[in-house]
Amino acid sequence: MTNPTPTVLILVGPTASGKTALAVELAKRFQGEVVSADSRQIYRYLDIGTAKPSLTEQDSVPHHGFDVVDPDAYYSAGRFAKDARRWIRDIHARGHHPIVAGGSGLYLQALVDGLFDGDDIKDDQLRDQLEARAESEGLDSLYEELKRLDPVYSRKIVPGDRQRILRALEVIHASGEPFSALHEREQDEAPFKATWFGLRWERETLYRRIDQRVDLMLDHGLVAEVKGLLDRGYRDANALKSVGYVEIIDHLEGRIATLEEGVERIKQNSRNYAKRQLTWFRRNERITWLDAEGKGVRELADEVSSRA
Repeated sequence: MTNPTPTVLILVGPTASGKTALAVELAKRFQGEVVSADSRQIYRYLDIGTAKPSLTEQDSVPHHGFDVVDPDAYYSAGRFAKDARRWIRDIHARGHHPIVAGGSGLYLQALVDGLFDGDDIKDDQLRDQLEARAESEGLDSLYEELKRLDPVYSRKIVPGDRQRILRALEVIHASGEPFSALHEREQDEAPFKATWFGLRWERETLYRRIDQRVDLMLDHGLVAEVKGLLDRGYRDANALKSVGYVEIIDHLEGRIATLEEGVERIKQNSRNYAKRQLTWFRRNERITWLDAEGKGVRELADEVSSRA
């Protein structure tokens, strides 16, 4: 007899939708371990602004995918897929159940489906950063970076082709592989069966949850966390060029006049990010959506248990 295909439970949803709490509840029920699929929680010292699970939650069940690299380290969806597949393999070897929870669609795609020819690799946040760099550093600087990272592809385009330069760098930084190499590789699907669930909220409820989360971040010391990161020398780290951090830095450096204005920008940018997440996940027909409105964590866990 052949061994059955190992299984993995995946929980997705926009920011502030309650993925972490549900993952912890399910892990407690099914002798599980939680794997984070969040592109920012992977970084050390980014705790409050990334809404990492509390120490109580982390102590209650084993967690993976937090504090893997320093904020100035390079980390891609491709590397996450390799790391997470190793964590999942080890979890299965212990006889436990992996529960992957996160809102980074590209990380989850890399984990389950592999990364193919680059056409389906999109990272809006990274693209915004590249656009900003093109304005501040000049396109020539980005073309030199492309020549260094993917000399094969750089020879196929002209130095002034802004669209192709930015697109190639987006794919390279997101996947961790040369743009040209992706077109020569077969898709690397995961050696497990994934069962997907998504948390769905009414829009106004989700926005209210986002606002409440941002307020809680401020109460827990987000400004002090950002100051500490700046004191450590991480001012230009890519990890800090994300929602919650860039706005506080702008306030501390005088580009946003008041903290209140900075907080409102965090809330608006978080809502915009949630919209992009939902757009990504709605394309995935494998997801079974759970209506979370008016339900507690235990009730949602019961639904997952009955459908998984």
